[in-house]
Amino acid sequence: MLELHKHYGDIVRIAPDELAFSHPDAWKDIMGHKKGEHELSKAAWFYQPIEELPRHIVNEEREEHGRLRRQMAHGFSEKSMRSQEPLIRSYVNLLIQRLRERSRDENSVIISDWYNYTTFDIIGDLAFGEPFGSLEGSNYDAWIKSIFQSGQLGTIIQTLAFYPSIKKVLLSLVPKSMRNAQEQHNRLTKAKMLRRMERTEGRDDLIEGLLKKKDELNLTVEKLIANAEILIIGGSETTASLLSGVTYLLLTNEATYGKLKKEIRNAFQSQEEIDLISVARLPYLQACLEERLRMYPPIANGLPRVCPPGGATIIGNMIPGNTYVSIHQWALYRREEYFKEANIYHPERFLGHPDFTDDRREVLQPFHVGPRNCLGRK
Repeated sequence: MLELHKHYGDIVRIAPDELAFSHPDAWKDIMGHKKGEHELSKAAWFYQPIEELPRHIVNEEREEHGRLRRQMAHGFSEKSMRSQEPLIRSYVNLLIQRLRERSRDENSVIISDWYNYTTFDIIGDLAFGEPFGSLEGSNYDAWIKSIFQSGQLGTIIQTLAFYPSIKKVLLSLVPKSMRNAQEQHNRLTKAKMLRRMERTEGRDDLIEGLLKKKDELNLTVEKLIANAEILIIGGSETTASLLSGVTYLLLTNEATYGKLKKEIRNAFQSQEEIDLISVARLPYLQACLEERLRMYPPIANGLPRVCPPGGATIIGNMIPGNTYVSIHQWALYRREEYFKEANIYHPERFLGHPDFTDDRREVLQPFHVGPRNCLGRK
């Protein structure tokens, strides 16, 4: 995609009815909300390839999305984050303990797996009220394995959405073993949600806001499950990917690693001083994470929207109605027009370094923009 944009410019037609954009203003034009104008809806073939499944906060219509978002936002508030910190810290401590155990005698560890174990346990606890036991068992729980398998199957189903006349026939050919695995996953998920709903004490987690208003919002168990699952998918593997990427970049950039180590050593006398508030005050650490998000965005491809029937104006061009439009982040962030030495890891670009004064830092939007941007940005 980067090569296509280099050759053809800011707009590239990647399908008869789909355009890819690579320009800073495209963020607001595609995902922002303009008063009195239609929202560019999310593409159904991408976000809702199986119409029969219950909707969730990511693929709900505009008004229902707003209602869900207002309730779910409570779990991401500063108050809730502080309340969740002891739980998060307990899993981080267990991660450190496990890594020390596993690395004795200079044994190697696959750090990306351990980041996944940690993030799935944390988000699982905050969404379902119980961890998956990955850190305790040092492996992927069956539920998590099925999520990874579902992701692979989901890509196939999204592709089949372009062939509606044969979609049902092809889906009927899915092996019985795969269907049985999905049914088992659904049973396990429902049992988790029912156990969470049985808890009577208030809990500042990610699902509490929906549970409090489930009757008012007419949320069935299935819709609660759909929203809990999307929280887990959106908050676990993407976070683990961020951590894996920044670990790799730091270990392959000795000078950068040295600067970060110095900042952390000077800021803290003991590990007990490290918490969500104190780490937010470390500018070089924040810059390292931002530069990692630029180099390896967790979602590198485009997330398609569809223009309303009357069309839409995007970066000054009138785009016909019913055209799919998207921004491919990896390609956007690697363009030299927006970032000097775009293929090199330079956290300093986010700290006002004079070498990068011409960088277009507003281009970086890994959590997206507009009324549907990511709730987990904090």
